[in-house]
Parts: sequence; structure tokens; C-alpha cells
Amino acid sequence: MILLQAAPQFDPDIAREFGNGAGASDINFLGVPLFDSMSLWTLLFRFALNFLVCWIIIRFFYYRKSQRRDYYFTFMMFAVVIFLIITLMDNMKMNVAYALGLFAIFGMIRYRTETLRIREMTYLFVVMGLSIINGQALTTSLLELLVTNVLVILAIWAFEGNRLSKQLAEKVILYDKIDLVKEGREEELKANLEERTGITIEKMEIGHIDYLRDVAYVKIWYRLKPGESSTIGTYTKLKDF
Repeated sequence: MILLQAAPQFDPDIAREFGNGAGASDINFLGVPLFDSMSLWTLLFRFALNFLVCWIIIRFFYYRKSQRRDYYFTFMMFAVVIFLIITLMDNMKMNVAYALGLFAIFGMIRYRTETLRIREMTYLFVVMGLSIINGQALTTSLLELLVTNVLVILAIWAFEGNRLSKQLAEKVILYDKIDLVKEGREEELKANLEERTGITIEKMEIGHIDYLRDVAYVKIWYRLKPGESSTIGTYTKLKDF
């Protein structure tokens, strides 16, 4: 009777603990291999995948509309550093919660001095999330990892381009005809704004009224043309740019 025995599965953690895996150098320095080709190529492949995906998201979705080079730099550096920290901390058997705690402390120290808008916070969360997934999912197949990254890109493409959500653009106008902001004259106000701006207004709202200067803030909502973007429509002061 012939007994068939299943081949034991390779565990990189056990290999690192009890001996060098395939591709590892026999030369050690203070107990650490000087060269491990398998780990190096795995790191480079995952780094390239994470960098490419984050670059596509930031360059072709975020930066195309916002044109903010400061956030472009911030998001890409977050993607690079978070991926490397998560990957190396996993190799050192450190808890991922400890790594996330470092980012939370960093956020409290730095980002409390500047208010981030919802869009910037969303992209920052996406970049951090993808970097953690790509750096931590060592037991996930490469196909699943690729599909996960592609799904995130497709979701951003669908919602950012208003393909699934017909989002209206906003614009705040400092309006000078104070007599038209009275109740009951909404149609006259809308017609005057459309004539002066050339925009077809879907909805509008009257905000702060200054009777000393005879001006009022009016917020309007309108639909963008295909390929058009609006990033500063709600800014009212130069310091907001």
C-alpha cells in the first residue's frame, strides 16, 4: 500500500526564523542576511504596484481637477512611506495598529494647523488604505491584489467623473442687487444671475446679507459640461486658494 503525503506548505516566517529561504545570502551581519533576492523582488514588485496605482489616482483624478501640487506631493509621499513602514514592520513582527498610531499622532501634530477639505481627506484616506493593503497583504494572491487595486481605480473613475452620481457644481457669488434677495423675487434673482453669469442654475440659496454695503452672498448649484471641473467655486477670499 502506497501512502501519499501532501507536500508541506512554505511559510516565509518559519523560513526566516529557522533558516534562510531560497535566494537568501549565507553571509550574515549581526544575524541579518546581507542579501535576500526573494524578499527584495517581492518588495520591489509590490512597491511598484502601489506607487503606480496611487500615482494614477492622484495624477489623473485628483490633480486634474484641483491642480494642487502641494497635495500631489503629500499624497505620493504618504503612499511611499506608509507602504515601506507597513512592509518592514510586518517583517519585524510589529503590530499594524502601532504603525497606524504613528500616523494618527502625525495627523494630530501637523494637520490640525490646516483644515483639509472633504475631497483631500478622501484621497488621503484612499492612498493610506491602498498602501496598507499592498504592504500588508502578504498571504493574498497577486491576482486578488491586482483586482483590489483596479476596483478602487474604477470606483474613483465612476464617481469622480459623475458617471454614477450626477453631482452639481457649486459657486458662491457676492451679489450687489440687494433688492432682488427679498422673499417672493426668487425667479427674478435667478434670471438675473443666469443672465450675468451665463450659467443655467439648478438651485440657489441666499446666505449672509450686508445692508451696510448692499451686498449678499448667494450660493448657486449648476451642472458642469462634459470634461469641465470646478475647484474654487466656493472660495470667497484670496487666502482660501
